[in-house]
Amino acid sequence: MKPKADGPRKQAFVERMELQPIDPVTNGPQLFYGLRYHTHVTKPDQVKTYHDQVGYWLWEPATGTIIQTLAIPRGQIAMASGTASADAKEFELVARRESENFGIRSNPFLDYAFHTVEYRIKVTVNADGTWAYDEDTVMMIRGRDEPFHHTDRNLLSKIAEPTPNPLAR
Repeated sequence: MKPKADGPRKQAFVERMELQPIDPVTNGPQLFYGLRYHTHVTKPDQVKTYHDQVGYWLWEPATGTIIQTLAIPRGQIAMASGTASADAKEFELVARRESENFGIRSNPFLDYAFHTVEYRIKVTVNADGTWAYDEDTVMMIRGRDEPFHHTDRNLLSKIAEPTPNPLAR
């Protein structure tokens, strides 16, 4: 669901997401395991990029914290967090504009016209190897009184094995 001048509109899309493992990351005593990702989205039957996003999925075993960092080339970044055990099949991460630690930052135009106040993603890992997400990006759109819920959801299937650092084996 996306915002349009004449009201919300559904938009079908084709998504390719590449997730690659990164070497374990340390910050002093802190240890993260993670995946670097790139999401590329087009509209059906089109070549032009509709959405592009890069970032990391990180997990800290000591606290069970999951972090998703994301950047989009419209001039916006976010860092969302939640918690999950190593064998979790469902988890949710949240970023809020006002948060000092897990927040959202936008370029001046986006902040003026599409002020993003919250980003939320729910992930479900399925027994058949697929995984699904349900995202809700809450925006205050200039000229409208009510928040707009820009929603995305998809079911993703693995099509290839990852390529970990060959020197770290």
